Amino acid sequence: MVDVKIKTKARIELIDITEKVNHALAEIGAASGLCNIFVTHTTAAVIVSENWDPDVTTDMLAQLERIVPRENGYRHGEGNSQAHILSVMLSTSINIPMRQGKLALGKWQGVMLVELDGPRERKIIVSVATTSPVKQGRR
Repeated sequence: MVDVKIKTKARIELIDITEKVNHALAEIGAASGLCNIFVTHTTAAVIVSENWDPDVTTDMLAQLERIVPRENGYRHGEGNSQAHILSVMLSTSINIPMRQGKLALGKWQGVMLVELDGPRERKIIVSVATTSPVKQGRR
């Protein structure tokens, strides 16, 4: 299991963390298995999305803000109910198969951290379920 820290820059944004996850997998040392990526926050999420055309992320964020408006008469006193709701809708963890020590993603896919209440420093935990021997890695 490896902890990865990500500094976000905006209130709401998508950040491609694919290379950081692959680096963490190299530290863990598993060649194959199932990689779990978990964000340890209730106002962030992790997803798989297209990572080539920036218009996809722009469109996605705009639509998320339409689906769950920032202001909507929420009762939560911190003013970040939108972030909590979107985090639950998108999920705080994903599982991706591994092949040859890397994520087995499609050509246009990437792992994205979804910041919903930034800017902040976020922590992602990368772990692997495998039947092959692994070396221990920590960050």
